[in-house]
Amino acid sequence: MISLNNISLMRGQQFLIRDASLAFNEGERIGVIGRNGCGKTSLFRALAEEIPLEQGEIKKPSDLRLSTMAQETPGLARSALDFVIDAHQEYRQLEKSLLDAENSGDDQALVRLHSQMELIQGYDISHRAERLLSGLGFETEQFGRQVNEFSGGWRVRLNLAAALMCPSDLLLLDEPTNHLDLEATVWLEQWLQQYPGTLLMISHDRTFLDSVIDHVISFELGSLQYYKGNYSAFEKQRAERLALQQAMFEKQQRRRAEIEDFVRRFRAKASKARQAQSRLNELNRMQEIAPAHVDSPFQFRFPSLDYLPDFLMQATGLAIGFDTPLASGIKLGIRSDSRIGLLGYNGSGKSTLLKTLAGKLDALAGEIDKARKLRLGYYAQHQIDELDASATPVQSIMAVTENPAAVSEQEIRNYLGGYDFRGSRVDETIEHFSGGEKARLALARVAWQKPNLLLLDEPTNHLDLEMVHALTVALQEFEGALIIVSHDRHLLANTVDEFYSIHQGQFSEFKGSLSDYESWLRSNDSDNEEGGQSAEKANEENPKLDKKRQRQLAAAKREELAPLRKEVKQLEKQMEKNQAGLDRIEEKLADQSLYEDSAKARLTELLQEQGQLKSALAEAEERWLELQERLTEA
Repeated sequence: MISLNNISLMRGQQFLIRDASLAFNEGERIGVIGRNGCGKTSLFRALAEEIPLEQGEIKKPSDLRLSTMAQETPGLARSALDFVIDAHQEYRQLEKSLLDAENSGDDQALVRLHSQMELIQGYDISHRAERLLSGLGFETEQFGRQVNEFSGGWRVRLNLAAALMCPSDLLLLDEPTNHLDLEATVWLEQWLQQYPGTLLMISHDRTFLDSVIDHVISFELGSLQYYKGNYSAFEKQRAERLALQQAMFEKQQRRRAEIEDFVRRFRAKASKARQAQSRLNELNRMQEIAPAHVDSPFQFRFPSLDYLPDFLMQATGLAIGFDTPLASGIKLGIRSDSRIGLLGYNGSGKSTLLKTLAGKLDALAGEIDKARKLRLGYYAQHQIDELDASATPVQSIMAVTENPAAVSEQEIRNYLGGYDFRGSRVDETIEHFSGGEKARLALARVAWQKPNLLLLDEPTNHLDLEMVHALTVALQEFEGALIIVSHDRHLLANTVDEFYSIHQGQFSEFKGSLSDYESWLRSNDSDNEEGGQSAEKANEENPKLDKKRQRQLAAAKREELAPLRKEVKQLEKQMEKNQAGLDRIEEKLADQSLYEDSAKARLTELLQEQGQLKSALAEAEERWLELQERLTEA
């Protein structure tokens, strides 16, 4: 057991934690939750005895082995593989002792040392280090590259691999998914699920947290609150507690109404069965936990659009890359209602595609046709590096304002308040800002320019969970088109309607849901690791039997589901017709002459028709959802 007894932590003159006590048991997996700057990393440093407490004590077992994820990586002239193995200090010490014993001819020492090496599984340590590197996205040819040859993001991955390699009873991970893609995130999730020790983890990825943790430590007004369950359970418990506070009640109800309205509009447009069902399930969950976020300091929306063309962009025969193509033959049409998530392994070309669509990188081949009134908002992974460090947030927004004379400074200050830049903070220079604050400001700059097409590359990096939640809500309500690359599955599930993947140089639509993609990743990783055969390879060995059987099964399944699919299509047509009718009536109801005494009969007729259409639409939606659940189960 590890116990925190009446501890207090300060940063400068500010209390981060005041007189807090809690205890956690061996083997618990704990997510540490709180806004940027609240003291999460400081708590980790105190647990690692890197900084002193202002008061109180932290009791730990005397033989506790602790592993932490370093935040900085020196530019070492040492291979990536050796850097990771170095984290296993006991192995390196035994390795040196064995060499000394061999040189001195000490046979007794050799026997003893070889026995110790077997106990720590030292003879397969290179294989374990290679598996860690592969899982985190490194190619085999990169294992021998020197650490100083890697960029900052890849060095973070090396630090993570080293933390996982180090034998530990307590593992402290500070934002381990920040520089990972979705594929590496899924791999890490599986690794941590098998970790036998106690885990404390800071992360803004709620899906990742839900899959790994079983307890939450929440920073709340200088205290530490301990919750049982994963992140979703924490949200519900906190929502129930806040719901008792009358001051929050009206704000909660408004947010519930907004989400209910969004669900209604989305259902009416739904056309992709499995993805639509998955999206609706996620939205319903968001509706349940909305009260847990009513005290968030982030309240912002993307500005209303002045103009939204039906068609925004068309890529035809596109080849992307640098000297050689990463992917070619890309065909993609982007409509005003397109909401696309890009999937693919690290290095497959997702970021390169966004950069090419944004005009930041020339295409190797093909054409990109853009609408005349296209307004493109591009957020790159390293967008924060492009901020002018000597500018204030107000000056930074003013720098991307088309007509500065038409905008007052107070308007900009009000706008920045939604991103939690308030008071004197908006007058401070960016050079003193944290990574999270810079990321928020970079997003604010993109949104301020009123884009009708958003291209977002890992927008949640550096953001805390409250800001990620606020961004998710804002993207739900965004009026334009969206293409996003993100390892945050909750964000993807709640903001996009369709997925495209880049795999082995091929760009194509992925017709399943995110859970289908995760299943594919897991089976693919299992095949690669164990040398197993995929279904396609297995079929090649006995094609006649397998293909015949597959055709029979597929035919039987199609026949079984055909009536359901037919009814679904009929319902979708009916829902579209009902929605069109409602839109038509709403246009008519906007005519002020209808509200004169002479038009009362016509007004009554329209209102009755509106009520009938709403009732018919609700019934169709309910039946459609029921059929989708049956199809998904099948």
